[in-house]
Amino acid sequence: MNRITKYLYVGYTAVRSNVAYFGEVAVRVLFLGVVLYIFLQLWRVTYSETGAERLGGFTLAEMLWYLAITESIVLSAPPVTLAIDADVRTGTLAVHLLRPLSYPLYRMWTALGERAVRFAVNLIVASCVALVFVGPIHVSLRGLAIFACAVPLAFVLDFAAYFTIGILAFWLENTTGLTLIYSRVAMIFGGMLLPVELFPETLQRVIGWLPFASIVYGPARMFIHPDPAFLAGLIVRQIVAVSVLALAAASIYAAAVRRIHAHGG
Repeated sequence: MNRITKYLYVGYTAVRSNVAYFGEVAVRVLFLGVVLYIFLQLWRVTYSETGAERLGGFTLAEMLWYLAITESIVLSAPPVTLAIDADVRTGTLAVHLLRPLSYPLYRMWTALGERAVRFAVNLIVASCVALVFVGPIHVSLRGLAIFACAVPLAFVLDFAAYFTIGILAFWLENTTGLTLIYSRVAMIFGGMLLPVELFPETLQRVIGWLPFASIVYGPARMFIHPDPAFLAGLIVRQIVAVSVLALAAASIYAAAVRRIHAHGG
């Protein structure tokens, strides 16, 4: 079994594991449905009070579908930092270092496999909710292909951020606080609740330099308004952000491994 096949099998194992725990999936699905219903009512009032047919270029139906995608993305994030925290506290990480697998890549493929299941289920449920309350919007095969191209790197980028935070457990012991801060910042500046077009212009420029919109807003916008030119720019931003975070994570991880060896681990 070559190196790539090993990591693919790790991802496949994570997929099977998540499918097995359907109860947990059902709870997340229920929460997603409630959240989307609440936001639908809020946006209905907003569109009604403003008298606008479009806000930020989105109709009410498109806005709910946009929220369905962003919620599906955000709520599909697996607990990467919790897993790393546990590996560090229990010494399991030292065992991982003895295996013929890169620990960061092992964690990444595990997270991607888990996230694939979570995202698929979330997307199905969110789509059903959107269909019931606002009906369908125009979606072409070309648009779905563009959307599909925007999602994988978004998940890798999000993992890189969580892994960078998680590996700090070597010094902080518990990264729950940092994880909470990151997740909330990603929700706000990633465009989970509001499309970037509805932010003030100055803030939009700031958000454009941050990686969060490339995780949440970018893929969701590609689903509603597919645009090959925007997709190309989005992928470039995702690759740059992944590269920067990968370098940061690699430096921190190398220091962490030296810390293990220095203590005889």
